[in-house]
Amino acid sequence: MNLQTKFFHGMLTVSDLLRGDVQLASPPNIYFALRSIVEDANKTAQDAAIVIENDAALAMKLLKIVNSAFYGFPAQISSINKAVSLVGMRELQNLVLAALVIERFSELPGTQFSIHDFWARNLRSALIARDLDQHLGKQYADTAFLCGLVHNIGQLVLYRRIPVLAREVDLLLQSSAAGDNDESAIQQRVIGFDHFQVGAELCRLWNLPAAVVESIMLHNHPLRSQRYADIARIVRYSNYLAKIDTPYNHDIANELQLPAEIISSILDKTHDEFEVIFKLFYPVS
Repeated sequence: MNLQTKFFHGMLTVSDLLRGDVQLASPPNIYFALRSIVEDANKTAQDAAIVIENDAALAMKLLKIVNSAFYGFPAQISSINKAVSLVGMRELQNLVLAALVIERFSELPGTQFSIHDFWARNLRSALIARDLDQHLGKQYADTAFLCGLVHNIGQLVLYRRIPVLAREVDLLLQSSAAGDNDESAIQQRVIGFDHFQVGAELCRLWNLPAAVVESIMLHNHPLRSQRYADIARIVRYSNYLAKIDTPYNHDIANELQLPAEIISSILDKTHDEFEVIFKLFYPVS
């Protein structure tokens, strides 16, 4: 039974969308090879460098990112081994995953969905989430950027697997002039689940860190006080701030207890970083 038939019979589930699509079902192998090295006390930066250097295109992209304003190192870094030593294995592991996920989902043929705009907003969100976490004590220094980057990835799955329904949601959202908080409600009504449920399940399938999975699940549940409520709160606000020309919202800012001047400085900093690194992460045809 195909997805459309299941939908019309009221049988479509999140798992159905992630089944039968190799690109969705199979996690990025290099990421997990690096993670096994990070978690092995006997492994070194050289071991991580060897794994990355086996993919020449990825190695070149990572060196460009590490040498960009994203890090601002004073001297040029010419080797992956040096990059791992300076950035850290865990940080580089997350950069690898970010680069691979963006590359894997860099186009959606036959849809009116702008994948360029999607990654632009979510990369901004990732940069903002990283800086918000830094101002809030660096509790999620290892995952804040990644959480901000992939929290909306379920939208891509919807457009990839059920594009007609995804487009219907978009049209309803536009016609009702609804905001982000209403998008999930429309998805629930039209599809039976929302893109946060889909994204969390995809990240769980890929065995990504629990903080990533749970921050997506909690995105639309600000009142829940679960283990990863703090990073969900950070990403929720970074997603709000990542929109172009978003007005300052005292109530939302107050949730993080950060003054307006700090948020303003974060936006200025991430704007400059974004202008430099977006073209490095997002492949331009």
